Amino acid sequence: MFIVTNRNIKNENGTDFSAVEDVCNRKGPAELRILEVTKKGRSWTLRVLKDKATDAMLAEVEIAKPDNGEPVYASRYAFGKIVAAAMADPKNPRPIVFYVHGFNNTLEDVVVRCDALSKTFGVEVVAFSWPANGGGVRGVASYLDDKRDALASVVAFDRALQKARDLLQDLRASAIEAIAVKSNEKFPKNGERFRELLAREAEKHCPIRTTLMLHSMGNYLLERTLKSTALRGHCPLFDNIALCAADVNHEDHAAWLDQLQPRSRLYVTINEDDVALRASRLKGGDEQLARLGHWTSNLNSSQAIYVDFTNAKRVGTSHAYFDGVALENSKVKNFFKAALHGLRAEQEVSLAYDSARNLYRIP
Repeated sequence: MFIVTNRNIKNENGTDFSAVEDVCNRKGPAELRILEVTKKGRSWTLRVLKDKATDAMLAEVEIAKPDNGEPVYASRYAFGKIVAAAMADPKNPRPIVFYVHGFNNTLEDVVVRCDALSKTFGVEVVAFSWPANGGGVRGVASYLDDKRDALASVVAFDRALQKARDLLQDLRASAIEAIAVKSNEKFPKNGERFRELLAREAEKHCPIRTTLMLHSMGNYLLERTLKSTALRGHCPLFDNIALCAADVNHEDHAAWLDQLQPRSRLYVTINEDDVALRASRLKGGDEQLARLGHWTSNLNSSQAIYVDFTNAKRVGTSHAYFDGVALENSKVKNFFKAALHGLRAEQEVSLAYDSARNLYRIP
């Protein structure tokens, strides 16, 4: 598992979670590092990757060292390993989920959750971890401190999205280039047939689906990124985008949501009984407004698909109903599996649509 983070690295040679601190990188909040985390039994081992990939790392993922002496960065190594894991069974490739956590999560919390997502839904998970202060003083001060850290992490998050976009585009471009040559040879004078064949063959040779999954205050990080003048994060990178239990203001949410460009679906999940979002409305300032993941009125984004989990069996007051006992409800589990696999989840699970509210309901 790989974690992209702007948390501070306290010990470059550390092998456990204590090597990483719950504050922004001392070199600046936009500084990114990659952590490789492996599990043996119940124990986790962490490795802080150097910025530039070593010869041994390049050999491991079969990347040739450039003749011009240009460095290959650790992101190429991480991406190579992620794709290899996703394509371990070429006939049944595993989707890749880019997960962004919420308020008050330690690095270990993030890793444990990503491991659960991977095992439960059959996906490869890469996390972006910003310095939520998990374990710090609880309450309003802690909540607002995490919001400041999320705001400070906007450029780092945007850089992570841009790097993911570049790596995926390179992967797809190398496959599509060869396909395009063959398609053109077969249909040299028929542009429509050429595009049809290219699309079909590209799907076969680039079968990995990708989903961006944001939980709780991770959605605030996305919102602030979309509102940034330095924005690159709106790029059409992911098949699906899932805003889960979004701890952001409901008011005017369509203005920034409609900037997103998923290749297939943009989901917003809602639970009116969500105890964490109910508590967030008690904080100071704009947190007193209704939260997007907590409100079923004025659902007016032109492209979002709103999914209501309120009163669904086994969901209760859960804030993370893609985990734990909520998954005993097969509709809940199958919805998230389909969404994280880049599929049309509302169709896969045959959800009922409430046209008066503009939402689908999970029974």
